Formats: sequence, structure tokens, C-alpha cells
Amino acid sequence: MKVIGIVPARMAASRFPGKPLVRILGRPMLEHCFERAKLFEKWDGLFVATCDEEIRQFSESKAYPVIMTKSSHTRALDRVAEAVEKCGIELDDRDIVVCVQGDEPMLRPDMIASVIDPLLAHPDIPATVLAMQIVERAVFENPDTVKIVHNGEGEVLFTSRAPVPYCKGAFSSNHGARRIYGIFGWRWGYLKEFTRHSETELEKLESCDSNRILDMSFRQRIAAYPYRRSFSVDSPSDIELVEKHMKEDDFWGRY
Repeated sequence: MKVIGIVPARMAASRFPGKPLVRILGRPMLEHCFERAKLFEKWDGLFVATCDEEIRQFSESKAYPVIMTKSSHTRALDRVAEAVEKCGIELDDRDIVVCVQGDEPMLRPDMIASVIDPLLAHPDIPATVLAMQIVERAVFENPDTVKIVHNGEGEVLFTSRAPVPYCKGAFSSNHGARRIYGIFGWRWGYLKEFTRHSETELEKLESCDSNRILDMSFRQRIAAYPYRRSFSVDSPSDIELVEKHMKEDDFWGRY
């Protein structure tokens, strides 16, 4: 079974224009994401997908395989699907495509393994999403953080920028809240079907691709992951936080 990784990146991010090339500890964020993704050793191919000339030039300067995509995509997974079609590797519908978001500069290779392992072990699982435990109330209440509600089997029921599931009384790390961490696993056939559908109303309201899956009555399984000090970059104010903790990260200095 082949495993293809795509790192989607675009300069026109609505909340933080130019985000992929913003510098973190002296290096563009995209470099952190791609180099850390490369530490996962079981790729059959790992590519940057972009519609921007600046990102293409940077990727080529680092010898990262880069695929140019349409500029009309508003969702990362639609860009990923186009890139897979153009990557030059022939895939069976059962093969695995991993979307590694370009705003996760503190990702770890075991996160990628966590997303892939359920797809390798269970042929009936069509898609996965890394779901990290939330332990801080501020993260739980932050609308930049997409929260997950799932059933007892780990199937996603809803994703929202609101603080869900509802926490009556004081927030506790034992509440069971999880957030989407930007690593998604897909069977190639399933991803193709997903991208044949246009954006849904719930997807647009919450600004989250996963809700298109739910609107289509498809299934997505969480890949549960314990809390780590690993922060996404959603706005300029996140850069200082990431730089502070990246210096203490055990993968800093390996690339």
C-alpha cells in the first residue's frame, strides 16, 4: 500500500496572509513543516502543493518536490487532491494520501504514523484526523482551534470552532475535549469522492473541511493523540509562542 504526503500551502490565507513563508527561529514555517514531515521514513512520495510562485521558488531552492495547483481552491483537501493527480505516482483507490498542513511547524513524525496506522490496520476505515487532547481552557475557548465531537467508536460527529463538547462548570483536562491537529489521512478513492462535492453550508459556516465529510454522510475516524506542547500558527501572535516552545522541542536541531 503506497503512502503519499502532500503539504498544501498558499500565501493568501485569510487570517494571516503570507503565513507559509513567515520566519520562525530564522526559517520559513514551510521549511519546519516539510523537514519534520520528512523525518517520517515510510513515504512513497512527499510534495509541496501550492498556487504561488513565491512558494514554488522557495521549495525548489530547498529541493522540495513541488506541484503547482489552481488558485481557486479555498480548502486544503481540494488542493491536496489536485496535487495527487499531478504527482506522477499511480495510486490504487486503497492507497493512502496524507495531508500535512503547512501551519504545523512543531509536528512530529509519530503524529503522521498515528494517522496512517488505523488505515493500514483496518481496511474499512476511509479517513482519519489527528485529534489532540485539550488541556488548557484558553485553547478550548479559542475560535482558531477546531474542536471535535466523536462517538464511542472514534467516528467524528461534528467539528466546530465553538468550545464543544459543552463543559458545565469549570473546564477540566479530563473533560475529553480534543482538537484537530492538521494531519489528515485518506484512502485515495475516498478523497476523490470527497472533492467531487462542492463546499457545504456547514463547512463554510465553521470554515472546516471535515464538516463536508459529515454533510455527505461519510465517515472519518479520529487518531487520538495525547497532549504535547505543539502549537499551530493561525495568527501572527502565535509566532512568539511557537518560537518559545520550539527551542525546547526534541526535534529542533535535527534538520
